[in-house]
Amino acid sequence: MLCAGIDAGSRTIKLAIIEAESRKVVAKGLLDQGVDHDGRAMYLFNDVLKSQGLRREDIARIVATGYTRGGISLADTTITEITCHATGVRHQVPEARTVVEIGGQDSKLLWLAADGGVRDFSMNDRCAAGTGRFLEVVASRLETSLSGLGALACLSRQPAAISSMCVVFAETEIIGLLSAGVPREDIVAGVQAAIASRIVAMAGTRVTPPVVFTGGVALVSGMAGALQTALNSPITVAPDPQMTGALGAAILAARGK
Repeated sequence: MLCAGIDAGSRTIKLAIIEAESRKVVAKGLLDQGVDHDGRAMYLFNDVLKSQGLRREDIARIVATGYTRGGISLADTTITEITCHATGVRHQVPEARTVVEIGGQDSKLLWLAADGGVRDFSMNDRCAAGTGRFLEVVASRLETSLSGLGALACLSRQPAAISSMCVVFAETEIIGLLSAGVPREDIVAGVQAAIASRIVAMAGTRVTPPVVFTGGVALVSGMAGALQTALNSPITVAPDPQMTGALGAAILAARGK
């Protein structure tokens, strides 16, 4: 029996299809988000099915999660991304106790109980500071790509001090740093350190290892190292971190949730 999870995030839509009994991922896909959230999810779903020689009736149950989960007509039910990310991380890293998830428009900290359930969580969803969108703005201003940010950060010798974490004000600050001759690599390293500091502020003293880093921003090289330094704790990047929510949703679908 096959089950599917759809993570309809603010920036991208992710799909994971698993074999219900083994929890093995048999197919997955990702598509940029658009105006028609449901239409984009439907397109991704049908495209992945076609590529695997599957039919709609092969999928026994579908759970949707993420920012626009309520508009996904394919789904049998919806479950919050908090629960889905916790489930996905727990499946990949069973010993995880703290989860840092940084996506396109928000960042979350999850504290897991010994059984994998969510004991508590903290979430920043009021502005784009410290999210994938923030890094996109930085990359654009520095004339590089998201993947290029990590390469630049590795070259830094003296990370710049970034005092503002508002996207608008931080962009102005970056322009000022560039005008003052601060190297791009030092600006990127400073931005990554500032994002990590924001996560520390959310966490307070409640960081219980092992700590797992997930979400699309976990793919940006240098971010895991910045978090590790700021949190003073080893960081494990989840396998395929952008797909964690969709995987968790698929697992919950297999459980009949």
